[in-house]
Amino acid sequence: MHWIVVVGALVALGFSGLYLFATLKGSVKPNKVTWLIWAVAPLISAFASFSAGVSWATLPVFASGLGPLLIFFASFFNPSAYWKVTVFDLLCGGCSILALIAWALTQDANVAIFLSLSADALAALPTLVKGWRFPETENGWLYLGSALSAAASFTEIKAWSFVEIAFPLYLIGLGLSFCLLFETRKFQVAKKAS
Repeated sequence: MHWIVVVGALVALGFSGLYLFATLKGSVKPNKVTWLIWAVAPLISAFASFSAGVSWATLPVFASGLGPLLIFFASFFNPSAYWKVTVFDLLCGGCSILALIAWALTQDANVAIFLSLSADALAALPTLVKGWRFPETENGWLYLGSALSAAASFTEIKAWSFVEIAFPLYLIGLGLSFCLLFETRKFQVAKKAS
């Protein structure tokens, strides 16, 4: 069954690769605050899960952090992929960083994952607002990779504990929500314009 998790991680990296190329082309405009925290929070959660004894089920969570890290770096290479960072973005990013610092101080896997989830969700808010107001700056379909990859984690879960299921469940919900929201919003804007 390990192969399902590996395929899931590759799916996440493949969809991240598509978003990375769209970033380099300038057809999407990633919010740097969001994508940096989206890289850091899952990577911390993956390392916390691994340190708590979770093995293969951690791979898709790790991949869901590696892809955003690459997208964050790619956002610096194309000036047309720039998205202005606002005070709201910085507040969400700051709260995310505080949550990550709080985890570092506790060194408890459950607390780490809860705080990583909180940080990740706070980091998602700027992209949610941007995608709602300017849906042309996002491609909702590319968020499906994260949801599909996270779903693969469930083939390797042994104990069904918070440590094992929290981040994959969150990633599924976030990926599906962003896909639905951004693509519906694009349809609404296009319909209104015509």
